[in-house]
Amino acid sequence: MAPEALLRPGEVSVNLAMANDAPLRFIGRIHTPWKTRAETPRQGSTDGPICRIEIFDPWIPALLGLDGFERVDVLYWLHLSRRDLILQSPKHDGTVTGTFALRSPVRPNPIGLARARLLGVEHGSVFVQGLDCLNLTPLIDLKPESCGFSPGA
Repeated sequence: MAPEALLRPGEVSVNLAMANDAPLRFIGRIHTPWKTRAETPRQGSTDGPICRIEIFDPWIPALLGLDGFERVDVLYWLHLSRRDLILQSPKHDGTVTGTFALRSPVRPNPIGLARARLLGVEHGSVFVQGLDCLNLTPLIDLKPESCGFSPGA
Protein backbone atom coordinates (compact mmCIF):
# COMPACT_ATOMS: atom_id res chain seq x y z
CA MET A 1 0.00 0.00 0.00
CA ALA A 2 1.27 3.48 -0.83
CA PRO A 3 2.07 5.84 2.05
CA GLU A 4 -0.25 8.72 2.95
CA ALA A 5 2.33 11.17 1.59
CA LEU A 6 1.35 10.05 -1.90
CA LEU A 7 -2.25 11.29 -1.63
CA ARG A 8 -3.25 13.73 -4.35
CA PRO A 9 -5.12 16.92 -3.41
CA GLY A 10 -8.68 16.05 -2.37
CA GLU A 11 -8.04 12.33 -1.89
CA VAL A 12 -9.13 10.75 1.38
CA SER A 13 -7.95 7.49 2.90
CA VAL A 14 -9.26 5.49 5.86
CA ASN A 15 -7.54 3.29 8.42
CA LEU A 16 -8.31 -0.34 7.71
CA ALA A 17 -8.45 -3.16 10.23
CA MET A 18 -7.05 -6.52 9.13
CA ALA A 19 -9.73 -8.40 7.19
CA ASN A 20 -10.26 -12.08 7.89
CA ASP A 21 -13.74 -12.76 6.58
CA ALA A 22 -13.19 -13.89 3.00
CA PRO A 23 -10.22 -16.09 2.24
CA LEU A 24 -9.54 -16.39 -1.49
CA ARG A 25 -7.89 -19.18 -3.41
CA PHE A 26 -5.83 -17.99 -6.30
CA ILE A 27 -6.35 -20.53 -9.08
CA GLY A 28 -3.58 -19.29 -11.34
CA ARG A 29 -1.52 -16.34 -12.46
CA ILE A 30 -1.72 -14.07 -15.45
CA HIS A 31 1.26 -13.49 -17.73
CA THR A 32 1.15 -10.13 -19.53
CA PRO A 33 3.81 -7.92 -21.13
CA TRP A 34 3.36 -5.17 -18.50
CA LYS A 35 5.75 -4.96 -15.55
CA THR A 36 4.73 -1.55 -14.15
CA ARG A 37 1.40 0.17 -13.65
CA ALA A 38 2.54 3.02 -15.91
CA GLU A 39 2.95 0.53 -18.81
CA THR A 40 -0.42 -1.13 -18.24
CA PRO A 41 -3.31 0.08 -20.41
CA ARG A 42 -6.24 1.77 -18.68
CA GLN A 43 -8.54 -0.83 -20.22
CA GLY A 44 -7.82 -3.94 -22.20
CA SER A 45 -8.50 -4.19 -25.91
CA THR A 46 -9.51 -7.35 -27.75
CA ASP A 47 -6.88 -6.51 -30.36
CA GLY A 48 -4.22 -6.06 -27.67
CA PRO A 49 -1.34 -8.43 -26.98
CA ILE A 50 -1.90 -12.12 -26.38
CA CYS A 51 -1.73 -12.91 -22.67
CA ARG A 52 -1.40 -16.32 -21.05
CA ILE A 53 -3.39 -17.33 -18.01
CA GLU A 54 -1.63 -20.13 -16.16
CA ILE A 55 -3.98 -22.41 -14.19
CA PHE A 56 -2.62 -24.14 -11.07
CA ASP A 57 -3.20 -27.76 -10.09
CA PRO A 58 -5.73 -29.07 -9.14
CA TRP A 59 -7.84 -26.65 -11.21
CA ILE A 60 -6.59 -27.61 -14.69
CA PRO A 61 -9.43 -30.14 -15.33
CA ALA A 62 -11.92 -27.32 -14.68
CA LEU A 63 -10.92 -25.89 -18.08
CA LEU A 64 -12.79 -28.69 -19.88
CA GLY A 65 -15.29 -27.11 -22.30
CA LEU A 66 -14.03 -23.54 -21.92
CA ASP A 67 -12.55 -23.61 -25.43
CA GLY A 68 -16.10 -23.67 -26.84
CA PHE A 69 -16.59 -20.00 -26.02
CA GLU A 70 -15.51 -16.83 -27.81
CA ARG A 71 -15.14 -14.65 -24.73
CA VAL A 72 -14.29 -15.22 -21.11
CA ASP A 73 -14.64 -13.03 -18.03
CA VAL A 74 -11.36 -12.95 -16.13
CA LEU A 75 -11.48 -12.02 -12.45
CA TYR A 76 -8.16 -11.17 -10.87
CA TRP A 77 -6.67 -9.77 -7.67
CA LEU A 78 -5.00 -6.39 -8.05
CA HIS A 79 -2.36 -7.35 -5.51
CA LEU A 80 -0.31 -4.13 -5.69
CA SER A 81 -3.23 -1.72 -5.34
CA ARG A 82 -3.81 0.34 -2.26
CA ARG A 83 -7.13 -0.38 -0.57
CA ASP A 84 -7.77 2.59 1.69
CA LEU A 85 -8.97 5.44 -0.57
CA ILE A 86 -12.61 6.48 -0.42
CA LEU A 87 -12.12 9.62 -2.53
CA GLN A 88 -9.74 9.65 -5.48
CA SER A 89 -8.35 12.15 -7.98
CA PRO A 90 -7.44 9.84 -10.87
CA LYS A 91 -6.90 12.44 -13.60
CA HIS A 92 -4.41 14.60 -11.67
CA ASP A 93 -6.67 17.59 -12.44
CA GLY A 94 -8.05 18.18 -8.95
CA THR A 95 -11.38 16.50 -9.70
CA VAL A 96 -12.35 14.23 -6.80
CA THR A 97 -14.60 11.19 -7.24
CA GLY A 98 -15.80 8.45 -4.91
CA THR A 99 -14.06 5.11 -5.32
CA PHE A 100 -17.31 3.30 -6.22
CA ALA A 101 -17.89 5.71 -9.12
CA LEU A 102 -14.55 4.78 -10.71
CA ARG A 103 -13.05 1.74 -12.41
CA SER A 104 -9.76 2.48 -10.67
CA PRO A 105 -7.71 -0.48 -9.37
CA VAL A 106 -7.65 1.30 -5.99
CA ARG A 107 -10.57 -0.36 -4.18
CA PRO A 108 -11.42 -1.83 -0.75
CA ASN A 109 -11.32 -5.28 -2.36
CA PRO A 110 -9.12 -4.83 -5.43
CA ILE A 111 -10.83 -7.24 -7.80
CA GLY A 112 -10.24 -6.67 -11.49
CA LEU A 113 -12.64 -7.80 -14.19
CA ALA A 114 -11.94 -8.02 -17.89
CA ARG A 115 -14.00 -9.51 -20.69
CA ALA A 116 -11.35 -11.04 -22.91
CA ARG A 117 -11.35 -12.69 -26.33
CA LEU A 118 -10.60 -16.37 -25.85
CA LEU A 119 -7.99 -17.60 -28.30
CA GLY A 120 -7.39 -21.09 -26.97
CA VAL A 121 -6.87 -23.49 -24.11
CA GLU A 122 -3.75 -25.66 -24.07
CA HIS A 123 -1.95 -27.70 -21.38
CA GLY A 124 -3.29 -25.78 -18.37
CA SER A 125 -3.01 -22.38 -20.05
CA VAL A 126 -5.69 -20.07 -21.41
CA PHE A 127 -4.69 -17.62 -24.14
CA VAL A 128 -6.66 -14.37 -24.36
CA GLN A 129 -6.62 -10.82 -25.66
CA GLY A 130 -8.13 -7.90 -23.79
CA LEU A 131 -6.43 -7.82 -20.39
CA ASP A 132 -5.22 -4.76 -18.52
CA CYS A 133 -3.27 -6.14 -15.56
CA LEU A 134 0.34 -6.45 -14.50
CA ASN A 135 2.46 -9.49 -15.25
CA LEU A 136 2.04 -12.25 -12.62
CA THR A 137 -1.30 -10.92 -11.36
CA PRO A 138 -3.10 -13.58 -9.25
CA LEU A 139 -6.15 -15.14 -10.93
CA ILE A 140 -9.39 -15.44 -8.93
CA ASP A 141 -11.73 -17.02 -11.47
CA LEU A 142 -12.69 -17.55 -15.12
CA LYS A 143 -16.25 -17.55 -16.40
CA PRO A 144 -17.56 -17.89 -19.95
CA GLU A 145 -19.29 -14.74 -21.18
CA SER A 146 -22.52 -16.73 -21.40
CA CYS A 147 -23.51 -20.36 -21.24
CA GLY A 148 -26.59 -22.56 -21.34
CA PHE A 149 -27.53 -21.44 -17.81
CA SER A 150 -27.32 -17.71 -18.55
CA PRO A 151 -30.59 -15.76 -18.85
CA GLY A 152 -31.62 -15.53 -22.48
CA ALA A 153 -29.18 -18.24 -23.53
